[in-house]
Amino acid sequence: MRDYSSYSDPELTRLLRDGEESAFLELYNRYKLRITGNLMKLLKSEDLVEELLQNLFMKLWDTRALVDPEKSFRSYLFRIAENMVMDVFRQAASDKRMQLKLMNAQTEAYSHIEEKIFSKEENELLQQVINQLPPMRKQVFMLCKLEGKSYKEVSELLGISHSTINDHLLKANRFLKQQLNPPSSLTVAIIAGAIISGI
Repeated sequence: MRDYSSYSDPELTRLLRDGEESAFLELYNRYKLRITGNLMKLLKSEDLVEELLQNLFMKLWDTRALVDPEKSFRSYLFRIAENMVMDVFRQAASDKRMQLKLMNAQTEAYSHIEEKIFSKEENELLQQVINQLPPMRKQVFMLCKLEGKSYKEVSELLGISHSTINDHLLKANRFLKQQLNPPSSLTVAIIAGAIISGI
């Protein structure tokens, strides 16, 4: 499988239009955490987010011929996700079970926010664990997850490839999960992409 991690979005979308599965996989890996974070903010339900994420990328593959490489792929993808969320809320308006599911998810999420996410102790603990990461891994994690920088920005800033950035983030996330066991809700939010990096 060819490594497309250094390719730009327009290059990848051209390959996607040609049916290149490896380019599709690169776009998926590049955007899944950001999309997940946005969906979680809106829906507060892991089940719904997982379902929408899967449907989103299936739709992207099925309609790949419509993708315009000259336009922002990020905006295109987020617009599809936005429309899917609107569909969920429209469905909830006429489906009592969906209403209940969304209400329960919202209640749980706000409960976690009140009780845990903004806990000073958790913030301090998370920072202590992040400080234990190797210097480059810590820098990549801070730039991507806490400062919201994109892979491209971090790549240009540190002079490393997208695949190296991805590797650092995967290992950093694994380390956080091991050190914070069970992980705090703040840690889960960060790992899941609730702190979203921009393009």
